Amino acid sequence: MLEQKEITGEVKVIVFRLKDEEYGVEVNQVKSIEKLEHITRVPRTPKFVKGVINLRGVVTPIIDLRSRFGLEETAYGESTRIIIVGVGELEVGLIVDAANDVIDIPVDAIEPPPEVVGGVEAAYLRGVAKLEKRLLILLNLDKVLSTEEIKQLDALEG
Repeated sequence: MLEQKEITGEVKVIVFRLKDEEYGVEVNQVKSIEKLEHITRVPRTPKFVKGVINLRGVVTPIIDLRSRFGLEETAYGESTRIIIVGVGELEVGLIVDAANDVIDIPVDAIEPPPEVVGGVEAAYLRGVAKLEKRLLILLNLDKVLSTEEIKQLDALEG
């Protein structure tokens, strides 16, 4: 599951919140973290695709991770952020409740994901990191979007 070069050492992740859970995504997959801005709705897209934004001249599809994971949606607040990530050749914005911090996780603290964590299917997860008093759910961005969904979003971007 982990790449061979990561067997020793640490993985640097950006920590964000959805509902009452903390999640992490590897720093090397994150392009930027943005405040919520106006999202232009696009017809005939999946419910979790909120639309697109113009981010520094690039049309970027925006996905609500709560909706994608089947969690109840809530109103966006002051701490709501859009994490811009790279999924293959595509840049996508992920709406999260808050982006907290950047931490280093020892690789040996990462365990394979259980079948379901906090209502999120194991397919979307890379693992669970046990850190002192917290559990951090690590996302597998390549699985959060299927190949077909990536093609649809790529068409929005283009």
